[in-house]
Amino acid sequence: PFDLEMLKLIFPFAVTIAAVGLIESLLTLNLVDDLTETTGQPNRESVGQGLANSVTGLFGGMGGCAMVGQSIINVKSGGRGRLSGIVASLALLAFIVYLSEYVEMIPIAVLVGVMMMVVIGTFQWCTLRLFGKVPVLDVITGISVAVITLWTSDLALAVVVGVILSALSFAWESASKIYIKQTQNDNGDNIYKVKGTLFFASKEHFQELFDPKSDTDNVYIDFEDARALDHSAIQAIDKLAERYRRAGKTLHLQHLSAECRLLLKTAKNLVEVNILEDPTYHVADDKLA
Repeated sequence: PFDLEMLKLIFPFAVTIAAVGLIESLLTLNLVDDLTETTGQPNRESVGQGLANSVTGLFGGMGGCAMVGQSIINVKSGGRGRLSGIVASLALLAFIVYLSEYVEMIPIAVLVGVMMMVVIGTFQWCTLRLFGKVPVLDVITGISVAVITLWTSDLALAVVVGVILSALSFAWESASKIYIKQTQNDNGDNIYKVKGTLFFASKEHFQELFDPKSDTDNVYIDFEDARALDHSAIQAIDKLAERYRRAGKTLHLQHLSAECRLLLKTAKNLVEVNILEDPTYHVADDKLA
């Protein structure tokens, strides 16, 4: 009987199937747009697929979605409008209703050969040349999605993992980028405005941005647009202060938080405190636990 318990049982599977179907349809639409140099309507396709599957379910039928392989073969064969899709649907209906007994006589080996030719014809072989040109994390993400799809036969899970890996990759690359903008004051002293996030992944690049030996006698480093996140960031600032001390230069640090000033050792006395302008944020360090 169709009751709340039955709904609880089928709901997770229904959501998974709907997600997989929607993802594959949108992926197919994107590929077809690239091949035909046109712009599709993903919202219209999604609503149409949802309505069609809902009506099909009311009559006890099976849901469906756009298929990558068949669509690409169709486009490469010259199909562009609705007629090609209608003919394919009518042909499939005819095979099921009138020719099913003959279809059952086709050896599995023949069907495997047909599918292999579809794979060969639809695979973008030019992407193999990109492995040495695209970021390593992008390659790992793509391979991970493919392996998970083959291993679990769950496209939805593979897509979720791919999205998570891409998000983590983007966050890592964005956070590890740090750079400086150099200006001078009226006395000719260099002023460096640091922009970005200073933590263990960006500390080495942070050190490379400065050259104490060739710098002016008085140097100002402004952290107003930067954040020191962890103990590695504090060590990087201390190390930079020591480099300027050995070079006989005077270093001034501006706009560091109170926790940064508390954790600094060599550079503690170089920080210029401005209570009204200094930022407030936390630093991940065991000494503050």
